[in-house]
Amino acid sequence: MTIRVALADDQQLIRAGFRALLEAEADIEVVGEAATGADAVDLVRSQRPDVVLMDIRMPGGDGLWATEQITAEPELGGTHIVVVTTFELDEYVAQAIAAGASGFLVKDTEPVELIRSVRVAAAGDALLSPSVTRRLLERISSGLVASRPVDGLTELTAREREVMVLVAAGLSNDEIGARLFLSPLTAKTHVSRILTKLGARDRVQLVVLAYESGLVTPGFSV
Repeated sequence: MTIRVALADDQQLIRAGFRALLEAEADIEVVGEAATGADAVDLVRSQRPDVVLMDIRMPGGDGLWATEQITAEPELGGTHIVVVTTFELDEYVAQAIAAGASGFLVKDTEPVELIRSVRVAAAGDALLSPSVTRRLLERISSGLVASRPVDGLTELTAREREVMVLVAAGLSNDEIGARLFLSPLTAKTHVSRILTKLGARDRVQLVVLAYESGLVTPGFSV
């Protein structure tokens, strides 16, 4: 299946470079480009891409604002947003992730990593390294991202809560299965059910929800 990608960046050279790399892959198609946050929102609404590579600093509504607009619309739930930033510690990355972005990339990432990240995001998997996840969660727990009640948490079974804690620890389906003596497929099924019950887009959002809800706390280990 072809992965449909939209590019949102105010620098034409960046967009052209990303387009050239992505369209060299047989399974990836670039369906549009935007130079402002407002145009990015309109593009997603019209094209419904699988993945958006979203720059943070853009005129006409920045990437954070655009991410919030897109993730607030249920009909756009199939679109996964990857924040693209110049610096790994960009102060807005945590807010973008909490708003529903699936992860982030730095602009000088290797081409093979860019392509891999698009495929990972399209599959709904995590795009945060453990070190970045820790920094993100430190910011959430310190109040940079306001905590909020999590609808649907009470609907999770005891096993699903166990799985969600392990997702929050950054474990893969294979690792969760090994820890709980389940097959990877069963672990994946549990994760899918948790996503549905909580209305979460992907595993990254599950990590944020696990902390915001108090299911796990900073410094926990498994």
